[in-house]
Amino acid sequence: MSRIDPRKLETFRVVVQTRKISSAAKLLHLSQPAVTAQVRALEEECGRALLLRSSKGVTPTDWGLRLLEAAKQVHDVLGAVESAFQGEPAVGDEVVLGASMTTAAYVVPPLVAGYRAIHGRVPFRLQVSNTARVLEWVAEGRVPLGLVEGRTRSSRVHLERYLEDELVAVAARSARDLCGITRAAELATVPLLLREPGSNTRAVVEESLGHVLGSREVRRSELLFGSNQSMKMAAVAGLGVAFVSRWSVQLEVSAGTLRILPLRDLRIARSFSWATPSPQLVGAAGRFLQWARRNPPASP
Repeated sequence: MSRIDPRKLETFRVVVQTRKISSAAKLLHLSQPAVTAQVRALEEECGRALLLRSSKGVTPTDWGLRLLEAAKQVHDVLGAVESAFQGEPAVGDEVVLGASMTTAAYVVPPLVAGYRAIHGRVPFRLQVSNTARVLEWVAEGRVPLGLVEGRTRSSRVHLERYLEDELVAVAARSARDLCGITRAAELATVPLLLREPGSNTRAVVEESLGHVLGSREVRRSELLFGSNQSMKMAAVAGLGVAFVSRWSVQLEVSAGTLRILPLRDLRIARSFSWATPSPQLVGAAGRFLQWARRNPPASP
């Protein structure tokens, strides 16, 4: 076998971590056909299938998992070399970041841990609020970098899609009547747990339900919550069906306290996006953003 091209190896690593060719292409600033061609060329060089492809995305084969570990090691070594030439961020060079509720809880922590593992004890200051407020902070210069959720638009800041997300319907596994729901129309007969008015998550859920059921059929919820955590715990308590980020329920689903309802006629996709004052960001926040682009956390 000839020597493997490190660029193809890096493309393969990002594809596996994002689980989708389209998401990897955006992060790598390549076209989808170019990413597909690089992965297929890598498979030819290795003489083995590295990915299993389906309508939901891609997953690595056993050989793909073995190669992924090697790809991660190469990535870390090249990152260390790059840092040596660029200069390590000073320990006192604080990274200031604004983040929306879900991203602050489930996306930022692994990013910070990975960044500090390579760059040392770089200080971070995280400010948390809803998406609209974080966008205001970035536009006003209160924070240089934001990570927000939802189908977000803003004329005052630059937005860059980063990770794919999905709002899923969940219910307590012990609530058998709720766990049997398979279609959106059935939600009209059960209590819905929603975020407070003004929440981006609530707006997306109500809009999506309206498209499927008709706006008149979307029930007004009597149970409103000011955070994802309180809404999840209400669902665990059996109070009703909640729509939450797939990123936020990994532990509860694994523990068996919540079940994702397999709604056949409703899928609510959204994304997490970086928000910056301009396309080019410098300083400590800029260095962190460059690293985060190359090292997206694995999708749930």
